[in-house]
Amino acid sequence: MGLDELWFVRPYDFLSKLNSQVAEILFGIGKQLDVKKNQLIFNAGASSDYVYVLIEGRTKIFELTSEGKEVILWFCFPGELFGIAEVIQGSNRAVHAHACSKVKVLKIKRQLFMRFLKDYPEISLHVIELLACRLRELGDVMSNLVSDEVASRVVKLLTRLCARYGEGDGDELRLNISLTHQEMADMIGATRQTVTTVLSMLKKRGHLRIENKTIYIKNHEWVNNIVDRQHPNKYFLRLIY
Repeated sequence: MGLDELWFVRPYDFLSKLNSQVAEILFGIGKQLDVKKNQLIFNAGASSDYVYVLIEGRTKIFELTSEGKEVILWFCFPGELFGIAEVIQGSNRAVHAHACSKVKVLKIKRQLFMRFLKDYPEISLHVIELLACRLRELGDVMSNLVSDEVASRVVKLLTRLCARYGEGDGDELRLNISLTHQEMADMIGATRQTVTTVLSMLKKRGHLRIENKTIYIKNHEWVNNIVDRQHPNKYFLRLIY
């Protein structure tokens, strides 16, 4: 299995699944909203009155632990739908949505969105597919937290990032997502220092380089090797140390 065969390849662009007529109807029942960088779009505990489609920018979906530590669940990119799970359940928000940059969203009332799905039932299949992908991704992350060493989690995170956000060909793959070491740590339950140490080790081994906060995977066949391993932890440790 290579990167192209992974189930989590590419962010789920909900808008691209709609034809122009249906997309126009969706925009007609929603309201476009500009959100400043670092502003919350919604917070955990709030009522789930709206569904959101990201038009521009990047948002992160996260939880806070009882100690106040941020746990990033995933990032949303233009075209992606978010805030949908609680809307379908009719429950309050379980997570926070935060604008990583200046963003523009399409904000749609719950009742109007549910009516939209009834009028266009084929769109419901795309929503189910989206939720299934996110559930699978969260399950994968939870499995890694339980079974993997911290260093292995860093390398597995790079694998997921390569599959979802990697661009380029040949001997180098650029991750088309700018992440701080702290954000990477918050995605895998690690410390910033650990992430920095592992990335430094991988740089020394010639597996990647970092330029202007962008990660470039060099000779990314090693990522495919990670995917293919039946017992990856030992292989990860050989890669790093």
